[in-house]
Amino acid sequence: MIDFNNYKTLTFDCYGTLIDWENGILGVLKPLLLAHNSNLDDDQILELFAGFEAELEKGEYIKYREVLRRVVQKFGERFAFEPTADELNSLADSIQYWLPFPDTVEALRALHSKFKLVIISNVDDDLFAFSAKHLKVEFDQIITAEQAKSYKPSLNNFRLAIERIDLPLEQILHVAASVYHDIVTAKSLGLSTVWVNRRAVQKGAAVSQPDLEVPDLKTLAALSHQNNTEQ
Repeated sequence: MIDFNNYKTLTFDCYGTLIDWENGILGVLKPLLLAHNSNLDDDQILELFAGFEAELEKGEYIKYREVLRRVVQKFGERFAFEPTADELNSLADSIQYWLPFPDTVEALRALHSKFKLVIISNVDDDLFAFSAKHLKVEFDQIITAEQAKSYKPSLNNFRLAIERIDLPLEQILHVAASVYHDIVTAKSLGLSTVWVNRRAVQKGAAVSQPDLEVPDLKTLAALSHQNNTEQ
């Protein structure tokens, strides 16, 4: 069990950790693919999305809106259809409607009573602004891929955040759902990490052991409060 009293700032991934991005992605891609006679199950769609996205983010930096356009284009190439202009924009345009997980807002409010909260997200500034309205908490810093001109798991995004937070590493705790994008890189820089394993079937953190694993943010908030009262 980690001692939450050692930390002053919690840094968060956003999509998949705070915002339910799987339902957001599936809500767009599932009907789009069905309209083009491709009936894939949820896991197949998400696996293809993850592969296409990672490939596009490794190259020269492009804005996340363009990443999502090209993801849709790659689905078209894979399943032999040409997306319309509206379909190409559909993923990025839908982000404004993606909602937080049911426990997110209350947990963030509870955590903000003790810690400064920072976002480190693979997104554009304007797209995160939509999500910020749903999260209903004022973050102390917001670091986006657009600002870093790179995408996690790049070290650059975390280094920019660490520079702006301006605290010793041992006072920063990074909270994220993605082992690939977040946990591995954060640990490599010396940050403590919390893996939010919302899909308990995942085993990925074995490659980079987090300091704490929780099933959701509600549990994280409860543990931090319990830790505080025990002091």
